[in-house]
Amino acid sequence: MQAVKLIGVPWLNMTASEVDMIARFRQAVHMHGLLPCGSAVVVAVSGGPDSLCLLHLLRRLGEEMGLHLHVAHLDHSLRGRDSEADARYVAALAESWGLSYTIGTADVRGYAKEYKLSIEEAARQARYSFLARTAKALGADTVAVGHSADDQVETVLMHWLRGSGLAGLRGMLPRSRMEFCLADEDGQDKTNVAALWLVRPLLSIWRREIEAYCTAQGLQPRLDRSNLDATFYRNRLRYELVPVLETYNPQAKAAILRSAEVLRWDHEVLCEQTLRSWNQVVTNEDARSIVIDLARWRALPVALRRSVLREAVQRLRRSLRDISWTHIDQAMRVLERGATGAKATLPRGLRAVISYDRIYIGSNGLDESGLIAPQLGDVELDVCVPGTTPLPGGVWKLQARILTRAELGGPNLATANRWRASLDLQKAADTLVLRRRRSGDRFWPQGMPQTTTLQRFMINAKVPRHLRDHLPLLVSAGRVLWIPGWRVAQQVVVTEHTPEVLDLAFIGVANEP
Repeated sequence: MQAVKLIGVPWLNMTASEVDMIARFRQAVHMHGLLPCGSAVVVAVSGGPDSLCLLHLLRRLGEEMGLHLHVAHLDHSLRGRDSEADARYVAALAESWGLSYTIGTADVRGYAKEYKLSIEEAARQARYSFLARTAKALGADTVAVGHSADDQVETVLMHWLRGSGLAGLRGMLPRSRMEFCLADEDGQDKTNVAALWLVRPLLSIWRREIEAYCTAQGLQPRLDRSNLDATFYRNRLRYELVPVLETYNPQAKAAILRSAEVLRWDHEVLCEQTLRSWNQVVTNEDARSIVIDLARWRALPVALRRSVLREAVQRLRRSLRDISWTHIDQAMRVLERGATGAKATLPRGLRAVISYDRIYIGSNGLDESGLIAPQLGDVELDVCVPGTTPLPGGVWKLQARILTRAELGGPNLATANRWRASLDLQKAADTLVLRRRRSGDRFWPQGMPQTTTLQRFMINAKVPRHLRDHLPLLVSAGRVLWIPGWRVAQQVVVTEHTPEVLDLAFIGVANEP
């Protein structure tokens, strides 16, 4: 093939195919805004052809864009001496090219065993955690990886076989937010390691073109033999399924790539509509819970109802990579037809509960305020006054203080904290206990002319059904003095004549400073 001299790089002779590939690479970078001029970029380099090609092209582009490149390589400790040799190779390459670098190691097998993950998923999590931490340490906001068009095809096929919707079938994005989180054992997300941009400049370039480029440029990629292991799911797709599809359509990979591109634009439209719908139906949102107007949600088209649920799960569990169709479908069935009290299980310790005109999505025990409610089993606890009474489970405790009326300040405590209340100490009697509701319990709500059954009060006050049997009631001599989260009893209301006040507050131990 005839050699062509690249305009602007007079010292380099290249074939026409190389020129075309570089032009497409540059076009992808500029069209998708992948790399702002002068930016610091952490480049993930495994030593294979994709990452070597990526680094080589970024060096060329970096000269005209003023990019500051840093090489990052993680030894997954899966291939013994071969893994160690890969790390040494990448370090030597970075030094010879005058680039700074970071080499890390991870016990992927141990991580997979500890968190019950496949080796592939454990390696992915370890790798992205390493890249995020490296970028954070350097003050970089962009991580570049060498995913190719072939990787995109395989990703789309993986998602299709799992029954994914548009979010999965669009495949990987050229540029996306890399909000990397790790999950606790109870499903709660830890603090984000970093919020970065993850860019894939090679996503439109085929593997055969990348390998040809490496050969033409004299690059010598390392061979990772695990990429030939057909026991790994992605490798089976690559070496078994894709060749079969090409017997039906020789251009099957190109067709799948085009479909992913079309679906990406369709998904953007759906995301815009979902955001509009979200603002219409969500009445409360914080890091632990989301509250949705039931009637407005049910009035949405099916696609938007599903998208709103998926968005809620994603916001509450940001480290969750895949939200299964089954979880959303089962939740849809419950929430579309269920009555008050109906529950649907969602991933990673979440559930959706219908309560009157709202849907509450959060962890078990969530109440409509967006807080985890204190709950009590079939036990009776003596309240320590003054002092602290831990609830079983170690999550909540009741703190009791004795204050003067002057120390309380203002009228009877009307606080935004629903788990706090003030009572007249003398009227509350000496012996106080916490227990669950019992048949026959009655209650005289503050401001009401007479007593009512506890059951009727809870219904009228719209106490969520799933909490009624588990709220820790403050009781003295059979009298219910406080329903935490809702009302104190008229008998113990603090007045201007109250000498001493019993100040009570349920405190979430996990949320203490």
